[in-house]
Amino acid sequence: MEMLLSTKRITICLFFFVLNLAAAIEIPLSVAQLPTITEQSNAQIAYPFDEDFTIKCEAKGNPQPIFNWTKDGKPFDLLSDPRILTFNNSGTFVIQNHGIITNFQGKYRCYASNALGTAMSEEIELIVPSVPKFPKEKIEPLDVEHGDSVILHCNPPKGIPPLHIYWMNIDLQHIPQDERVSMSLKGDLYFANVEENDSRSDYCCFAAFPRLRTIVQKMPMTLKVSLKHANDSGSPNAAVTKANFIKERKPKLLIPPESSGSSSSVTVIKGGVLLLECIAEGLPTPHLNWVKVTGSLPKDRPVTENYGKILKIEQVSAADEGTYQCTASNSVGRVKHEFHVHVEEPPQWIKEPEGGVYSVGTNLVLLCEAFGNPEPTVEWKLNGMPIDSRTFRGRISAREISLTNLQLQDSAVYQCEASNKHGTILASANVNVLNIAPLILTSDGENYATVVGYSAFLHCEIFASPVADIRWTKDDSIEPLSALRYELNKNGTLEIKGTRKEDAGSYACWAANSVGKRAITANLDIRDATKLVVTPKNPRVLKSHSVLLKCQSEYDSHLKHSFKLSWRKDGGELPVNSTEYGRIIVDMDTLFISSVTLEDQGVYTCAASTSLDSVTAESQLIVLDVPDPPEDLQLSENQNRSVRLSWKAGASHNSPSIIEFEESRWEPGKWQELTRTAGNETTAILSLAPYMNYQFRVISVNAVGRSRASKPSLRYATPPAAPDKNPENIRIEASEPNEMVMKWEPLKPAERNGPGLEYKVSWRQQGVEADWNEEMVKKHSLTLRNTPTFVPYEIKVQAVNNLGSGPEPNVTTGYSGEDIPDAAPSSVSVDTVNSTLVKVFWFGIPRDRVRGHLRGYKVSWWKTKSMLDGKRHHPEKHFLTFVGDRNYGMIPGLEPFSEFRLTVLAYNAKGDGPESSPVVFETPEGVPEQPRFLRILNFDKDSVTLSWGLPKKANGHLTGYVLQYQIINETHEIGPLNDVSITNHSTLSWRLSNLSSSTKYKFYVRACTVKGCGKPVTEEGLTMAQGTYAGIYDGISTQGWFIGLMCAIALLTLLLLTVCFVRRNKGGKYSVKEKEDLHPDPEAQSIKDEIFGEYSDSDEKPLKGSLQSINGDIKATESADSLVDYGEGEHGMFNEDGSFIGAYSGSKEKGSVESTGSSTATFPLHA
Repeated sequence: MEMLLSTKRITICLFFFVLNLAAAIEIPLSVAQLPTITEQSNAQIAYPFDEDFTIKCEAKGNPQPIFNWTKDGKPFDLLSDPRILTFNNSGTFVIQNHGIITNFQGKYRCYASNALGTAMSEEIELIVPSVPKFPKEKIEPLDVEHGDSVILHCNPPKGIPPLHIYWMNIDLQHIPQDERVSMSLKGDLYFANVEENDSRSDYCCFAAFPRLRTIVQKMPMTLKVSLKHANDSGSPNAAVTKANFIKERKPKLLIPPESSGSSSSVTVIKGGVLLLECIAEGLPTPHLNWVKVTGSLPKDRPVTENYGKILKIEQVSAADEGTYQCTASNSVGRVKHEFHVHVEEPPQWIKEPEGGVYSVGTNLVLLCEAFGNPEPTVEWKLNGMPIDSRTFRGRISAREISLTNLQLQDSAVYQCEASNKHGTILASANVNVLNIAPLILTSDGENYATVVGYSAFLHCEIFASPVADIRWTKDDSIEPLSALRYELNKNGTLEIKGTRKEDAGSYACWAANSVGKRAITANLDIRDATKLVVTPKNPRVLKSHSVLLKCQSEYDSHLKHSFKLSWRKDGGELPVNSTEYGRIIVDMDTLFISSVTLEDQGVYTCAASTSLDSVTAESQLIVLDVPDPPEDLQLSENQNRSVRLSWKAGASHNSPSIIEFEESRWEPGKWQELTRTAGNETTAILSLAPYMNYQFRVISVNAVGRSRASKPSLRYATPPAAPDKNPENIRIEASEPNEMVMKWEPLKPAERNGPGLEYKVSWRQQGVEADWNEEMVKKHSLTLRNTPTFVPYEIKVQAVNNLGSGPEPNVTTGYSGEDIPDAAPSSVSVDTVNSTLVKVFWFGIPRDRVRGHLRGYKVSWWKTKSMLDGKRHHPEKHFLTFVGDRNYGMIPGLEPFSEFRLTVLAYNAKGDGPESSPVVFETPEGVPEQPRFLRILNFDKDSVTLSWGLPKKANGHLTGYVLQYQIINETHEIGPLNDVSITNHSTLSWRLSNLSSSTKYKFYVRACTVKGCGKPVTEEGLTMAQGTYAGIYDGISTQGWFIGLMCAIALLTLLLLTVCFVRRNKGGKYSVKEKEDLHPDPEAQSIKDEIFGEYSDSDEKPLKGSLQSINGDIKATESADSLVDYGEGEHGMFNEDGSFIGAYSGSKEKGSVESTGSSTATFPLHA
């Protein structure tokens, strides 16, 4: 080990901790030490039926102690009697129960001694009882007169308590006892007064000693009761009557006897039982009563026994000390006796002397203090002998011994003995003065293991004197570990808190004092902690369904053999493979419950344990079922407008409750919800309405569903009352100009509050000094005729029944009947925005000319002629509605380059007012529509001739055309777009040259005005292959069959192109966004965020040339916009004030080209 200390140098210095080893660790037997008594007998009884009696005394010490005994304070030689058996290295001896052993009775004390000192046991009393016997004696009969008092003495023999005394007859029948006849604590039988039936010759006293297994009987006693005859009166005719000779007398105490006087003293041990006895004689039989003179009797603790003759208090305390008084009384008189009770107690320790291990040169102080009543005397002994203060080198007093500068020879056993008349107590203190190097009592090379997160305890039990410094080191480092996770306990154990994997390794415990040093090593392994998860977590299962709980576990492979798993429910163990009718099955990590019942609800715990750790995981099973219906509905606290409803909840308590009511006066048979209560409530105050005949029922509700309704309560009728509220939603409606209809929501039946409900209607014209007009009605409306047109009125409606009126009603303002406006808007003007859009302005009509609530304005317009050809048109009228009080509006969808007329009118709920005078305005030129067709007239190998038609609508004077073409193929790859500008508007055909042979082209033609170019018409074609065209032309072009073949091919080609056109129209489109961006619609760009109205026309038709319908299926053209996209009502979206909430744009989609009338679909273009 010294090599280990000098060469291995395993040091992480943890810290130094000074230990008081004497207090922490028992002195190892390998160290010289004083004797210490380790076991001794208590007081012992030598029962006659036992074979032997063992008196124990064991002690330890180094050197081995030798034992000596004293008996009654004198030396006792264990070898003095052959019936005593002894044992080697033991003070215990056995007395064999042979012959007479009464000479062994006495008080023994054991002394264990070695070279360092002597230890002493407490006194051990051996009691050798004799066999109890009643003496053989002849007992003379007792002759007494009727009414005398008698005492039958038992005088039981001495024996080992407890002693039980019984008075019986020769047939072993108990002598009846009562207030007149009773037995005292000493066993004597007392008669307060005798009667004739007390006469008998077999009064037997039995004394039972259960610990001696003995019952003894006294000789029978005879008692004769006689009547005294009246022959001493001298009268021969004196009647002999029993009543004349009964000697009535006041009570006299037999216990305590008269000789003790009127009071006596009683001493009782604290914690013991206080028994106070009073037995009195007298005629009639006295009655006993107890009081405490110095205070009150403690409640519940004192009891009386033996027909009130004994007062018994158990567990006596100092508070029970005082004066008690018993009173015996009858009709003749009374007698009293006082008991002065003193509570005393045997000695008890306040401070015991404490021994220990002391190093040379230290000081010693031993304290010894006891209390008791009487005050105990304290005596010090040294090695079992009284201390002679003259030769003792230390200081000694009744409570303290002190020594300074201890030396090895000061080792001794100090005894302190405290005594009073109730007992003696002994305390010993071993003072071991030692000077030794550290002894490490823990084995070297111990292996320890723990799991991650737990604490590890590495033991290093050390004994040393002087005390040793202890430090722990780890592996080869000498740096101190200052972490708070490391703690050195008083016994030298190293505690590593919250262990980690890196804590594994080799540790060394070092101990050193001034005499020497020692060290041991310990190895620590860190295992993975056991983990558990129970799934599912807190399941909620319907009753009668099944549930499977799975306990998933992870544990260290090294702990596999010690791993155990179990299930518990609500803390109780669930047995493995329990088969409660096959319903609950536990199989290691699974718990299956079929047909779940409410009793299965609870917390299920999966518990796992290994040799190093234990862990649990819980899952609370909640069983769901509809609750049982509530029961026993009771009504109480009846008030005019409330009642208390109480009920008993059914199974599944804590379910919220729904209280329903049925009212037989207005809606019989209809149950309605009244209120709800929380789950833990079984009573509720219900608010009720007057003049109702209620009955109630309760329904419990939980997550599963509703219970059945409870049985209805008794009916409860509330008295009528005046209405609490008035009608609501008061309004004026009128269909005629000179009429006013006042309406309101009638009161519900539950709001009527009583019979005879009517409505008091009051009205007057607003702003006119006049009284209220009133009328009572039973309906919920009132019509007034011949009222001024659209005049404000104040109205109020009050509910009235037979018991009074409702609260003062609120005043509501309304208007009488409307008429159509009688004025037209003025100063109508038109501003042109572009070729299809204008903005109209007007001045609204005065408010008094509206004659109602102004709903808005209507703008009507119609085309009168085209500016292109000057032709007049049949008027086709359109209109837009602008809601609210406003003075302008936007008119979209007009035809370009045309003349229009326009009017404006105001309207209200009654109808339209007169129109304004027509205003004439013209729209400017716009871009033309697409040409009607585009055809390929001739296709050569490098040229093509195109022909097209005029646009459907020119929308202005044509200035020419734009011809575009580009290469396309079947993979949707396209070539650059080429432009040809044709400035002659009369040109309707064009030949393109320098084309590639055997190449497919797409051609576009647009018509143009000064405002720009319109949408294109398109066509596709394929040029001839090089040389093919010439050969055919030279050889067979003149043959008739060839011409017929070409016609057939042309027809087939046309058919194929038609099919292709249909299919491509269903597919995608070629983008021409780049080129379209070069030719934007110049008029559409400025039309944004304007305000439009509702559109309509007189014939419910779309605008010509721009709109297909007004229901949303509108085909956008050059600059015409969909009114459906921007209108209100069936035309589009407007705010309530008529303002437009969308956005306006000119073309349908930028970057796209639509074809009409061509044989192919549109095609994307790239610039």
